Amino acid sequence: MTDTTENSGTTENTETPENEAPEAAAPEIDLAEALLAKDQEIADLKDRVLRSLADLENTRRRLERDKAEATQYAVTGFARDMLAVAENLRRAVASLPADGFDNVRAGIEATERELLAIFGRQGISKIEITPGEPLDPNRHQAMLEVESDMDAGSVVAELASGWTIRDRLLRPAMVSVSRA
Repeated sequence: MTDTTENSGTTENTETPENEAPEAAAPEIDLAEALLAKDQEIADLKDRVLRSLADLENTRRRLERDKAEATQYAVTGFARDMLAVAENLRRAVASLPADGFDNVRAGIEATERELLAIFGRQGISKIEITPGEPLDPNRHQAMLEVESDMDAGSVVAELASGWTIRDRLLRPAMVSVSRA
């Protein structure tokens, strides 16, 4: 039944169609595309989460490594300052006259031994220099060139001791090298 009302000379039809075929198929296509888009978005988000977790794990490992190194090498600055004390003790013993001052010499040598023992416990060791070995810029610092019968670039003499702390150079050995 058709219901018509007149309103200002126009006629309205109030019947509603029950099914419109063209509009029914469109939502299914849109839903499939939306589902594919959401699946892609989920995959992208999952990838971002996995990358973030991997980055977080790498950061955690790096911080643990940095913390371990900081703990191992915390005494580096102090050790570098104490090297002068060790060398001054050696110079004091060397400057004492051969006769007399035996008690003073024994006291200074005992102090030097104790300081070197503390260095050893902290992983600080002296670089051993052998005259004639080739100059190694990772361990030696050439201070001057001298005439020598050794090969050019060979260490002639040690001017100041070099030191390492564990596997790192604390101070290079200052040496003289033979001239070409």
